[in-house]
Amino acid sequence: MNNYFATVSRGLEEVAVRELENIGAKDVRPDFTGVHFKGDKATLYKANLWTRTSFRILMPIARVKSFTGDELYKSVQKIDWDEYLEPDMTLAVTCTGKSKHLNHTHFTALQIKNSITDWQKQRGGKRSSVDTENPDLLINAHIDQKHCILSLDSSGSSLHRRGYRPAIGAAPMKETLASALIELSEWTPDLPFLDPMCGSGTLPIEAALKGLNIAPGLYRDFGFQTWLDYDDKLWQSLIKEAESQQKTDINVPIIGSDRNLQVIRQAFVNAENSGLEDYVKFARQELINVEPPADKGVLICNPPYGVRLGNEAELGELYKLLGDIFKQRFKGWTAYIFTGSMKLSKQVGLRTSKRVKLYNGAIPCTLLKYEMY
Repeated sequence: MNNYFATVSRGLEEVAVRELENIGAKDVRPDFTGVHFKGDKATLYKANLWTRTSFRILMPIARVKSFTGDELYKSVQKIDWDEYLEPDMTLAVTCTGKSKHLNHTHFTALQIKNSITDWQKQRGGKRSSVDTENPDLLINAHIDQKHCILSLDSSGSSLHRRGYRPAIGAAPMKETLASALIELSEWTPDLPFLDPMCGSGTLPIEAALKGLNIAPGLYRDFGFQTWLDYDDKLWQSLIKEAESQQKTDINVPIIGSDRNLQVIRQAFVNAENSGLEDYVKFARQELINVEPPADKGVLICNPPYGVRLGNEAELGELYKLLGDIFKQRFKGWTAYIFTGSMKLSKQVGLRTSKRVKLYNGAIPCTLLKYEMY
């Protein structure tokens, strides 16, 4: 078994643990903004194909000394790069973390890239060229005090990019976060789902993907597909298995609405791109006119909170309106508000039954649960 590491948004570590255990990962252990786990090559492929909340799946290959840039350069040259890289393959290096002597991630990445390509030239005269957009091998370096953890990035582009969303709103929620909110809401496909402030439709679309058991990575490419040990036969078998597990129907409504006609049009495009136009309903509708489509269900919304959209002083009435609508029309429902402003959340005027601390990028946020009896 190999060691792997899934990177996640802060606060979602335990959600990612459950996802990885569900696909058969072993020795799953949460860390800060990530989860360690073990498994075979199929586990690596399935983690990319099935996890809805992870950003990247990394395969650590070495932990080397890196007190200075020179020491890092020499340490990287001790690795047998022929195991991972051929001269005709393209290469890119990304870096996170800093130390006293390695405090610029671009310099650190460049030092590692130079060490690898110099190692290649010393052995055969040919070296890999750099492709920062779509490399054959993407290396992730993480500086941890006096050491550097080198990993192969099996995902390529971030896993939040499902491939269905060219159309986005002004302050889009990442698909990984949307999926995590749905998981934390404990929504199940036998309950109606509503987002009355849906923007470009990410929450309803992610709910439909989950409800139909569609693997989120089914329609995109991954970094491991250009690795030297890529097993296409294994990958195709996992794709076929995922397709066979899809459901063909959801017997409850999944609805998104928004007052902005432009973003609702974007939501329609995103639903079509994901093949879910028959399963998700979108409508332009003012919040004050929203009505429940059934006598019970789950409502999740992500109203503006004055950081990227709106002015906090002007948003109090919006939060008060949400509370009034929940109380007057949504008895029997469980409602959630995801917000970065606890000051505004007080305007809802309802008692929460649960609060979950999360992050939207670097913004501290809270998922507030309201049980409407």
